[in-house]
Amino acid sequence: MSSADPTLALYLEHRCSLVNYANGIVRDRAGAEDVVQEAYLRFSSASRDERLITSPVSYLYRIVRNLALDWVHRTSDSASAGQAPALEQVAQDGPTAEDVLHYRDELRILTDALAALPERTRIAFTMYRLEGCTLQQVGDRLGVSVVRAHQLVKDAILHAARRLDGMNG
Repeated sequence: MSSADPTLALYLEHRCSLVNYANGIVRDRAGAEDVVQEAYLRFSSASRDERLITSPVSYLYRIVRNLALDWVHRTSDSASAGQAPALEQVAQDGPTAEDVLHYRDELRILTDALAALPERTRIAFTMYRLEGCTLQQVGDRLGVSVVRAHQLVKDAILHAARRLDGMNG
């Protein structure tokens, strides 16, 4: 994938609002996340022939809406058929002690990974992923293009992912 992937940039720019939109339909945050990920895969596949898509943002929202409605239909069919929810779908009161230790280890690794990044990359990641700034705002602050801002964020995410993979590997 090239660093100037407009499909990915568009998706990343609208991801949070897409998840909120899907969550309003499916009423399940994890389900909304799944819907939006599936929507991106379909959008990315359809975007290969850009001539067919005149309004990419509207098209992406339409994909999310259709997938969310399908999700609601599937889950309501399961409930009306009298199927008991799967054990992993039953809500827990809180994380287990093992989960807490695992998450603390992951947080420590992520903190160390971010600290090891070059300053501009760390600032780009922090602004975009933690502060909710747009790639344009990140680029403006750092004095770089939107494409370069996207690359800096991507580099940070890949660096953190490699560190986490090392933890689990």
